[in-house]
Amino acid sequence: MLLKPSRIALAQISSVLGDVSRNVDRHVECCERALERGANAIIFPELSLTGYTLRDLNFECAIGLDSPALASLKKISKTITIICGAVEADERGAVYNSALLFEDGEVKHTHRKVYPPTYGIFEEGRYFSNGRIAEAIISERLGRIGLLICEDLWHPALPYVLALDGAQLIITIAASPTRLGTGENHSNKNINNVPENYTINREHHAAYARLLGCYIAFVNRVGVEDGVNFWGGSELVAPSGETVARGTFFEEDLIIVDIDPEQVRQARQRSRHFLDDDPVLTQQLLARLTGVDVKPTDSLEIQPKKAGKKVASGLL
Repeated sequence: MLLKPSRIALAQISSVLGDVSRNVDRHVECCERALERGANAIIFPELSLTGYTLRDLNFECAIGLDSPALASLKKISKTITIICGAVEADERGAVYNSALLFEDGEVKHTHRKVYPPTYGIFEEGRYFSNGRIAEAIISERLGRIGLLICEDLWHPALPYVLALDGAQLIITIAASPTRLGTGENHSNKNINNVPENYTINREHHAAYARLLGCYIAFVNRVGVEDGVNFWGGSELVAPSGETVARGTFFEEDLIIVDIDPEQVRQARQRSRHFLDDDPVLTQQLLARLTGVDVKPTDSLEIQPKKAGKKVASGLL
């Protein structure tokens, strides 16, 4: 079975801007609380170790995977798998908006954000290099999963590729700012005070879950930085498209959710659209648009690549 039964904590927190040490301490505290509630994995938001609106502080807060600042997270990862966000530096001096997976006392995997946005209020492209890899990975406690960061989930090719690669749980960590004054919920009828952002994100979480027949875990931060308010609303969406659990809006929360691999099997057998998908045909159709030649093949079965012990996503 690709996915393992597990209990996961969605740690919807705020971060101290630019203070990695204090944020690490807070992460350890949340890990201890999650362990008390029976979780074997915990997921934090995007850039949870640094805060989001860093600007030039990105270069001061950037860390390598062997940094002593990560020692306490590595230690507690012997008892709980940790996924969190950090500014990651490589040997060349480039920095990335990265998701780190800690397990068994080490950083087992990193995903570098493929699409750091530079539009509207976003200016990530001024500081971060682009990641170039999206691949499923194996967690000892969770099974085969995929990691994405915020904007990545708005590019359908990435979750599609992760699902083809065997990921049955796609985890997205986010720092999504609040948009006010527009959208279908902006009316006097919106008595539940649901942010427009949640309505929009909830719709495409459900769509991905149904179309790919997988779990979608979304962990968004809260708090205010430089006048920007983050809305929270972290959630786990089942392969049926139904929300299993959701965090509060605008407040810190620790949501405990159970992952049942049987729901993936049932969803895919009841609606076979993902099992019947033809990725080679997709490749050929894209080749027509890009001009890249693709040789036809009779075999359409995708064999997920076996993940190594430690993989860092970077430039090809």
